[in-house]
Amino acid sequence: MNKKEISEIKKRFTKTKCSFTRLCGCYVDADKEKRLTLKEAFLGLPEEEMFKYIDIFRKTLSGSVGRTMINMEFPTKQETEEEGTQRFLMKLLESKLQDDDLLNQFYDKIIENYGFAENYFIILVHDAYDIPKITTDGIENFDASEYVYDYILCSICPVKLTKPGLCYNAETNHIQDRVRDWLVQPPELGFLFPAFNDRNMDIHSLLYYSKNSDELDLAITENVLGCQLPLPPKSQKETFNNIIEESLGLDCDYEVVKLIHENLNEMIVENEENPEPLALDKTDMAKLLQKSGVEEEKIEVFENRFDETVGEKESLMAANITNTRKFEVKTPDITVNVNPERTDLVETKVIDGVPYLMIQLNDLVEVNGIQVVSDLASKTE
Repeated sequence: MNKKEISEIKKRFTKTKCSFTRLCGCYVDADKEKRLTLKEAFLGLPEEEMFKYIDIFRKTLSGSVGRTMINMEFPTKQETEEEGTQRFLMKLLESKLQDDDLLNQFYDKIIENYGFAENYFIILVHDAYDIPKITTDGIENFDASEYVYDYILCSICPVKLTKPGLCYNAETNHIQDRVRDWLVQPPELGFLFPAFNDRNMDIHSLLYYSKNSDELDLAITENVLGCQLPLPPKSQKETFNNIIEESLGLDCDYEVVKLIHENLNEMIVENEENPEPLALDKTDMAKLLQKSGVEEEKIEVFENRFDETVGEKESLMAANITNTRKFEVKTPDITVNVNPERTDLVETKVIDGVPYLMIQLNDLVEVNGIQVVSDLASKTE
């Protein structure tokens, strides 16, 4: 799913537009015991409760594609084997969350694999979205709808005890000790099944959500969803950096790395109008290195290391391996942050056999908040 398709689903998460048919949930304590299960007609909920659930659902589709929201495909065996995870999710979907046995099986799978050590709330909601046709001028035409997107959304939310404190009791007109209760927090993880690809149901894929993009839950993705977990964003950057260092060796100098950074950022800017995030496979990476002046034999080494560490047919998200907002030069004792558009102000030089990082100064220089530019300028005259 791309950001436009996610936005199309997410914009229905309002009281007036939503068409959720069924809400189900299971409250689990720190001992992995089910304390409560519920199954209700969503539109029959009190208005304030409805708003709070909708807020949770919106957060389960928040962040950016490739970081907090990750597209995952089911391996073939999960669709063909009787006990396959995709086949189980299809049964759950087709039941429209009405089958108590399937729901309990799903809750049990989560409880068995989710390593959260505190209380949490599993929420499942079913929806049937009558997909409107989009006219050439971008207007939705619901009268011309041909397909229905039938899906379930799962959100897993921590439940934490509110902090102790004093509060004002309006009935007694007193300040008193506040009653502590268990509060449902924003979701830590969740998923949308099936995916809404090309504005239609894609039963071969799902969209996975993780609030912390650097801590994806391996047990949930593999054992409950049956999908292969991609490298987390932080690991993608670390892996890319390691491959560059190992492949270029002594040729991994400042100028080459600066060019790679600049060319990556240029590619991201050129892709801004594309709803699909920029993903780079091995071939794309080879072209990037070639454009950055890396020798052919070094590129071949990079391709081999890419196959070994990332995967021959895998890709890295461009936004995960570079920072478009800053260019950082770091030594054990000094860190210099440079405007990515002005990397020309920094260069390396060897003076009397000693390597230096040279920074061109303009007419505004501050040291600990004190402007010192005039003093520097006078000493160079």
